[in-house]
Amino acid sequence: MEFGFTAADEEFRAEARDWLAAHRSCAGDRRTWERTLGAAGWIGIGWPEDGYGNRTATLTQQVVWAEEYARSGAPARAGHIGEKLLAPTLLAHGTAEQKARFLPPIAAGAEFWCQGYSEPGAGSDLAGVRTRAERTPDGTEYRVTGQKLWTSLAHEADWCFVLARSDPESRRHHGLTFLLVPMDQPGRIEVRPIRQMTGTSDFNEVFFDGARARVEHVVGAEGGGWRVAMSLLGFERGVSTLAQQTGFAEELGRVLRTAVETGAADDPVIRERLVRLWAELRTMRWNALRTLGGSGGPGAPSVAKLLWAGWHQRLGELAVEVRGAAAGVGPADWSPSAPYVLDEAQHLFLFSRADTIYGGSDQIQRTIIAGRVLGLPGQPKG
Repeated sequence: MEFGFTAADEEFRAEARDWLAAHRSCAGDRRTWERTLGAAGWIGIGWPEDGYGNRTATLTQQVVWAEEYARSGAPARAGHIGEKLLAPTLLAHGTAEQKARFLPPIAAGAEFWCQGYSEPGAGSDLAGVRTRAERTPDGTEYRVTGQKLWTSLAHEADWCFVLARSDPESRRHHGLTFLLVPMDQPGRIEVRPIRQMTGTSDFNEVFFDGARARVEHVVGAEGGGWRVAMSLLGFERGVSTLAQQTGFAEELGRVLRTAVETGAADDPVIRERLVRLWAELRTMRWNALRTLGGSGGPGAPSVAKLLWAGWHQRLGELAVEVRGAAAGVGPADWSPSAPYVLDEAQHLFLFSRADTIYGGSDQIQRTIIAGRVLGLPGQPKG
């Protein structure tokens, strides 16, 4: 395919770059930054509809924004789950009332969302969810009971979209319902942060104990949640992949500069690994552009996930290797009385260990490719 940027795209790039340069230094906390983005219309530019306080952009302009955002060093997004996952799902499956209620606050950066999918024993196997959704006697609400795991940013979220089993006699992907659940329900919802190797806690366990969800906040139909949930996963990758790769390029540049500074780049093996990482990243970019153009095929998202997860882990390993012994110690001004703070290389190495697990493990991606692309039989259930 031909994927180029027009003069209009370059004008859009200049606008985006100038705006980010003028505003990123006064970002403040996550909510303040999201509201700043929303006030300028930058949230929801990939939605096919406007009128929710968002501006719209062509596909190439969405790529431009994603790349310029990653290059700018602006804060990591906290509203992306609502913007990139829930909003397209509502645009595809939601009622007019649901769109009117939920899309404007997302576009304004005023409401944060989290995703209630994975559970203990039902992480990669989403059809095995056991969280229950039972109708109240008056039929106006559902009572949601169960546990969700690895819920990103649940500790900051205002709402959670939850896949729950509304038919207790159902099995696998039948009898599931997609619910929009408010998080501000003391005594009914408990969020427990999960401490990671990096010392941060962006992932959480969420316990629902009779949490309420209104009947009009079912997306799709009762029992039709599997179709909606799979549709949402189809939005999970896309333009954001290119922004991720721009961030990867920044990380690779830092590793390269460190290798030169420490003399590690004098080692021909290290040089070969750096060149290979650079070439693989370029290949991933062109593969992502091809996929955006509709040429990726049914297994493209799984192929992309396999490629970048392993690539990022290898980059993390090289990041600490080129630093030598210094990679194993703290900053020069650290003292036992102060919290230990990871430097960029240490954080990259530790965080990237999870890359091949979250978002669908490597094993799951290979199974998807085997079935959808190669036509191989699935593993027997038993």
